[in-house]
Amino acid sequence: MAHPAHPAYPVGLRLTGRRVVVIGGGQVAQRRLPALVAAGADVLLVSPSATPSVDAMAETGEIRWERRHYRDGDLDGAWYALIATRDRAANDAASAEAEARRVWCVRADDAEAATAWTPATGRVEGVTVAVLSGNDPRRSAAVRDAVVEGLRDGSLTAARPRTPGVALVGGGPGDPDLITVRGRRLLAEADVVIADRLGPRDLLDELPPHVEVIDAAKIPYGRFMAQEAINNALIEHAKAGKAVVRLKGGDPYVFGRGMEELQALAEHGIPCTVVPGISSSISVPGAAGIPVTHRGVAHEFTVVSGHVGPDDPRSLVDWASLAKLTGTLVILMGVDKIGLIAEALVGHGRSADTPVAVIQEGTTAAQRRVDATLATVGETVRDREVRPPAVIVIGEVVRVNPPSALPTAGA
Repeated sequence: MAHPAHPAYPVGLRLTGRRVVVIGGGQVAQRRLPALVAAGADVLLVSPSATPSVDAMAETGEIRWERRHYRDGDLDGAWYALIATRDRAANDAASAEAEARRVWCVRADDAEAATAWTPATGRVEGVTVAVLSGNDPRRSAAVRDAVVEGLRDGSLTAARPRTPGVALVGGGPGDPDLITVRGRRLLAEADVVIADRLGPRDLLDELPPHVEVIDAAKIPYGRFMAQEAINNALIEHAKAGKAVVRLKGGDPYVFGRGMEELQALAEHGIPCTVVPGISSSISVPGAAGIPVTHRGVAHEFTVVSGHVGPDDPRSLVDWASLAKLTGTLVILMGVDKIGLIAEALVGHGRSADTPVAVIQEGTTAAQRRVDATLATVGETVRDREVRPPAVIVIGEVVRVNPPSALPTAGA
């Protein structure tokens, strides 16, 4: 029995190939078995019944299951035991056998009667966090969660090795809370951040003062040369041995020129990590209360760049085919061309009454939604002074959730 003056001694058990006996196939076993299997233990489950998840582990051969009650001798040859039945007498008997055989034993029903405690554990890229706070599992879990979150989001950077190279990070649609955990961690570890105008710029305020922040929107030489200048900046800083993050809005590969940058880095033998981001094509309509698909309304959605108009010879979009689709059309970078786009769609057969929603600065505190139809959207955007960045949604899904029921931006 544990003594208040004597805290538990923490240790990491190496259970690969060693016999572990679990008595009881309920919720406790369901939570503990995956970690035991991951540790390579030779697991024997003794229980007349089990949860469906535990049953599935037996079916796949991850564990052996003897469908019966505990009996004396089950712990013969065991290195570790987990006792988790609702039968107090059986638990006492199994615990006594574990004591007699000198098998470390965890009891789910009586921690004070156990010879071992299971810590609250978490794993982050090769680091295992295990927390014991006496006989207080909720406090252990809370501390575990705080440490794991710190490792994931980069606030505990001292615990992580710094990795030179480039990471193309999708920052999401604008709300800083919508960047991925991995993206936020890499941002916290960066020496240099090259940031787009549409990225979650509020996150830049969290960076320590030694981090060099380069505003990609202000790199000179015009639109085409700006991309070349960005590529050169990535290469230059990476070759200097720095950890570089290219912070983009949305996802790097959705109209983000991410592949161009990756190819430029590959030509110079520079390692690059791509971190996907939440695309504004889905998230911004969702934040404005619009599902891009809905049962009985739209079974598909198409995402199109509107940065060049339908009459522009550079356009690669088949607007005639798009007009014939019955699903949702999502236009990115199309605010100044939406009048021409609407005319093209109507000209190729789409109804002029098709509803349209334009969501400006979606997911941010400045989010606003402007509704129209294909017949009126060009004039409405001008009259309401809609400015980029904005996502345009065309289709019947716009009417699924009326503007009066819209969620609060960022909620």
